[in-house]
Amino acid sequence: MWRIVHAGITACVMAVVMSALSSPAAGATTTIKAGRLVDGFGRVIPNAVIVIDNDRITSVGSAPAPAGAEVIDLSRYTVIPGMIDAHTHMTYFWDPASGGRPLGQPRRPAGVTTVLAADNARRTLEAGVTTVRDLGASNEIDYAMRDLINMGRMVGPRMFVAGQGLSAGRGGGPNPDLFRQQAEARIAAGSDWVKIFGSRGSFQSVETTQTVTFDEMKAAVDAAHARNHRVAIHSYGPSGVKDAVRAGADSVEHGIDLDDDTLADMVKRGTVWVPTIDHNRYYVDAKDEYGFAPEAIPALQAYIEKNLESARRAVKAGVKIAMGSDAVFSMFGQNTRELSWFVKAGMTPAQALAAATTIPAALLDREHELGAIAAGYLADIVAVDGDPLTDVNVLIQKVRWVMKGGAVVVDHTRTR
Repeated sequence: MWRIVHAGITACVMAVVMSALSSPAAGATTTIKAGRLVDGFGRVIPNAVIVIDNDRITSVGSAPAPAGAEVIDLSRYTVIPGMIDAHTHMTYFWDPASGGRPLGQPRRPAGVTTVLAADNARRTLEAGVTTVRDLGASNEIDYAMRDLINMGRMVGPRMFVAGQGLSAGRGGGPNPDLFRQQAEARIAAGSDWVKIFGSRGSFQSVETTQTVTFDEMKAAVDAAHARNHRVAIHSYGPSGVKDAVRAGADSVEHGIDLDDDTLADMVKRGTVWVPTIDHNRYYVDAKDEYGFAPEAIPALQAYIEKNLESARRAVKAGVKIAMGSDAVFSMFGQNTRELSWFVKAGMTPAQALAAATTIPAALLDREHELGAIAAGYLADIVAVDGDPLTDVNVLIQKVRWVMKGGAVVVDHTRTR
């Protein structure tokens, strides 16, 4: 009984606290005047006029603003669709001023972590990311953040969440039926996606040992697909990626040394690869924050190079690639730095932008309302200072204004 009462008190406290962080309500009709529009479908429209009714775009063109509409002048900027980060861990909060390290923090009540993680949500919006797929959290904190954001009680990106990831059991051998049951349980609990940890590898460890068998992956994938849910499979090494693709995973996370057969199979099946190259760059840069041993750094750097080389080959092969930061702790706000690695791998800036918009929108099964600026789509719009089709760094360093669902959530235009 106490657990039930305590959970109810926590929920009430959270609701009261989060009300102070509520997103401003979207106006009835808003018109944006953009100096240049990159719409997500390959069109570039100068002097574009975007009309928004509540949270949806109603028209895109050059017609004058409707009478009485609020007008937002972004004529100095290029406007792009709100970007999508396909791999985050939004609930991993750390305060650098705490004196501790990100790993090994004292346990907090779930309600406290939910409130603190609002800072991660804010920093993600500052990067121009209006939607995330969050792949792994404990204590259903990701469910709470998703729901609070959807209710307008927390300011943050739209979240599609996986809850606790599925991992190999200790001893007893492979157990496909257990993975089927666990996938069903995650969906019943409220997960939008099912996440499977198919190999080792995390933080400073780049171990590639596969830990979940093909049959276990297949059982979980089939169970999720039967319930119209999708599956992401984590694998640091090539064998786990190969099995994940064969098992029908909708996306594969991380991965190095991908062979030609695996890449061809990904193209054939439409599997989306989320290589998360930049997250290991982050661990190298943040080594002192984490207290990583010096001998861990060369292995991280070697993994980055192998990850990048596989990305080069995947780009040439025509694999669908989505931007995923794998952001944790102090990495939020750096979500889009992955795009520079994509250009190094051979993408054009336009292709890199697609990897942050239309490709992940389709992966989320939201390609008719996210990832583009068009009539009927959600009004997720970002203004950047410069031309993102010639310089990918514009997407990373020059976000000036962000609208999510018709509400302005970031505005740095007035201070420049």
